[in-house]
Amino acid sequence: MTQPNDHGDLKWGEEYKPEWGEWQSTVQAGGQRDASQLEAAKQLVNGRIMGRSEQMTIAELAVKVREGSRRHLARAITLVESSRVDDRAQAYELLREFRRLGPVGPPAVRVGVTGVPGAGKSTFIDALGVKLIEQGHKVAVLAVDPSSSKSGGSVLGDRTRMAALAVSDNAFIRPSPSGNHLGGVARATREAMLVAEAAGYDVVLIETVGVGQSEVAVAGMVDTFLLVTLARAGDQLQGIKKGILEMADVISVNKADGDNEAASRVAARELKSAMKLINSAPNARVPEVLTSSSYTGIGLMEVWEAVLEHREHLQQSGGLDRRRAVQQRDWMWSLIDGTLLDTLRQLPVVRNRKAEFERLVMSGDLSAVDAAEQVLELFGANVPQTWLS
Repeated sequence: MTQPNDHGDLKWGEEYKPEWGEWQSTVQAGGQRDASQLEAAKQLVNGRIMGRSEQMTIAELAVKVREGSRRHLARAITLVESSRVDDRAQAYELLREFRRLGPVGPPAVRVGVTGVPGAGKSTFIDALGVKLIEQGHKVAVLAVDPSSSKSGGSVLGDRTRMAALAVSDNAFIRPSPSGNHLGGVARATREAMLVAEAAGYDVVLIETVGVGQSEVAVAGMVDTFLLVTLARAGDQLQGIKKGILEMADVISVNKADGDNEAASRVAARELKSAMKLINSAPNARVPEVLTSSSYTGIGLMEVWEAVLEHREHLQQSGGLDRRRAVQQRDWMWSLIDGTLLDTLRQLPVVRNRKAEFERLVMSGDLSAVDAAEQVLELFGANVPQTWLS
């Protein structure tokens, strides 16, 4: 049996060894890749990042990202998304390097986009992003995809619904898994956003899937939070019950075309009334509620104008600086929380006894409180030496 490929026919069991930089990966037809070979791709040797065809220092990677290399941008985001202890150190160094190099231009417009499944968020972003590019913007889309609590995997299929943006040289789409704890959303997405801004993208759109805790995390890292909803999704009272409305700065009733156009306008009027009740304080700003259609393009730029007006309102009142200052403070604690949790999980003495503690807790022989205390005692007695230097 043979397997046709670009390098000739590879017979069953034969090995193909491509030369990739300083390391080689062995591929066997019909076989599986050795985990150590996959791990070799991420090893750090003498302070240099190992890659398929090159070695780079963090400073060199930062320069390549600043020069607009999409390949190195993707590589940098992969680095900041990693939860490995050694990769986290390199990610922090990369962010410090961007800070040393200074901003590329004016602060980017950061917009979080959320909505119930089926509201057409990805298609909305695709259509809006194309219009923004036509105006001269560079658009980065960071799509947060929840990770499975069972398998740990993510579908990462948002890019397939952004066909027009995907082929544009002035757009960058990055679907990313949320990880297995909420801090993974805040940390990885926030750092990926900073990397995208360092690459010169002046509009960063962060899409979340569904409505849940990840929306709260994303709302805490953007300038404007945009809710994409649908007609017939609930009346005023149901809308008031949805806590997501309290975080929304701009609301768009999407798919307002064809037979659904009239219903969308009615839904928009109902939402406007609901938002006035939610924001009943005398000086409170009432979020704009608009209609839009990703299919026809009608209303998309009006939604974007509302986003810019909200941002202008924040700038004039000093709220934008305050919001970003609070976000920096929250980021600090998010980094601390994430680093502590990741380090604890990866500590050999904890990993080696993980199954034992879980078995004892599940059998009832050890309470969850006592088990947690023992794990923390193990962590305290085996704090990484790098933290003590």
